[in-house]
Amino acid sequence: MANLLGALIGAAIDRQDGDSGIKGAIVGTVAESAIRILVPVAATYALGWAVQYGARKAWQAVNGADPVSSRSSRLRADEA
Repeated sequence: MANLLGALIGAAIDRQDGDSGIKGAIVGTVAESAIRILVPVAATYALGWAVQYGARKAWQAVNGADPVSSRSSRLRADEA
């Protein structure tokens, strides 16, 4: 039941070309499964990036300097 929507959408798209829709149903099911895996990964990455960006901006506001060197893209503490 969970993959039914992907299969129905894929079959409908495949039928527009005059095909039987079976290949579209299979592709729709695979695409829906891939989306179920990739969306949480992408959301986690985006949230982590936003937290890191916010922490960097907070550090910059408190300390007055960006902790990451613009020349080497490394932490300034590691360069010394």
